[in-house]
Amino acid sequence: MEKVNVLAQYMPAEAAPLIAKWIDYFQCEFKIAKTRSTKLGDYRHPYQGKGHRISVNFNLNHYAFLVTTVHEFAHLLTWNDFKNKVKPHGSEWKKNFQRMMVPFFELNIFPDDIHRAIDNYMSNPAASSCSDLHLSRALKKYDRNKTETLHLEQLPINTTFKIKDGRRFTKGERIRKRYRCMCLDDKRLYLFNPLAEVFLLD
Repeated sequence: MEKVNVLAQYMPAEAAPLIAKWIDYFQCEFKIAKTRSTKLGDYRHPYQGKGHRISVNFNLNHYAFLVTTVHEFAHLLTWNDFKNKVKPHGSEWKKNFQRMMVPFFELNIFPDDIHRAIDNYMSNPAASSCSDLHLSRALKKYDRNKTETLHLEQLPINTTFKIKDGRRFTKGERIRKRYRCMCLDDKRLYLFNPLAEVFLLD
C-alpha cells in the first residue's frame, strides 16, 4: 500500500495501483529520478545480476509521468519478448505500449486532448512517444510550475540561448526531428528536441 501512496504523488491516483502491480509482477526496480535534461525516463534491461530497472523524472506533471512510465514498461515487456532483436521503438514496442495504455483509457484518466494525442501518435508508426511533438505539447499544457522559459522551436536560427545547467548555445538548422546547436563553451555540436526548455541570452 505504501508503494501505491508514493506513486499517487506523481501520477493520477487511479493509475497508481496498476503501476504498483506491474512493479511487483515484473520484479522491477522503479526509481523516481532527479531532473534530466536529455530524457524523461529510462529503461535498463537485466544485466550482471540486476533485474529490470526503470527511472522516471520526478518533476513531470502527473499525466506526463504516467505516459513516460507506461512508455518504459513497454520497453520492459518488449525486452522480455524479444531481447535486443528488435528496434527500440519498432512495431513490437508500439503494440506493447498500446496494450499497456488500454487500462488507463478505460479508467478515463486522461483529459480529452491528451487522449486524442495518444490516439494520434499510435496511428503514426513513424514516431516514438518521446519525440512525438503533438503528444509532448499536449502533455506540457498540464505542467504545474510553468517558468518563463521558451521552447527551442520558438527561437529563430542563429539565436544564442542557455539551458538550465548554464551552458550557452547557438541554434542551428533542424536535422530531421532535432535542432543541431553549437555549444559556445566547448565548441561541440549537440542535438536538441524542439520542445527543449531554453533561456534567451541578451
